[in-house]
Amino acid sequence: MILYHGSNVEIKEINLKICKPFRDFGKGFYLTDIQQQAENMAKRTARIKGGRPVLNIFESDDDFMKNSFFRIKDFSNIPTEEWALFVMNNRNRYFSEFQNPLCNQDCKYDIVHGPVANDMMAVLFQQYEQEFIDLEMLKKKMTYKELSMQYSFHTEKSIKILKKAGTIYG
Repeated sequence: MILYHGSNVEIKEINLKICKPFRDFGKGFYLTDIQQQAENMAKRTARIKGGRPVLNIFESDDDFMKNSFFRIKDFSNIPTEEWALFVMNNRNRYFSEFQNPLCNQDCKYDIVHGPVANDMMAVLFQQYEQEFIDLEMLKKKMTYKELSMQYSFHTEKSIKILKKAGTIYG
């Protein structure tokens, strides 16, 4: 499987220590199997942080999501109530119930796969958290959003299955 990471720098080695916390699936290294999505992220990152867009390309075995060696959380391609709560809990700086299976701030999952919570989803999450909408309305509204997919790698053992396959500079 080919996975892409859009950035403004070439990534020669993955360093989980410099990954930012409070992301959709927790602190980790994020990739996608959608090249255009990664290219758009690279352009956005270069625009915000400077530099030029860089598409980092990685390879892994096609069946790594079925590997019982890893603790995997797979939300598939569909935004669900469980996915929404998982993302909200991981983004929440004050969430402290780390034993909750709907949280990965403690990196209990080696790999997580599912939809990206884009800016429109972030607005919906905020409306839910501020009780402007209920969970039923959140579920209804999020099914109409166009989503992208992401894979996140959270542990040293999980990033070992990623092999650098190339770099494309924008």
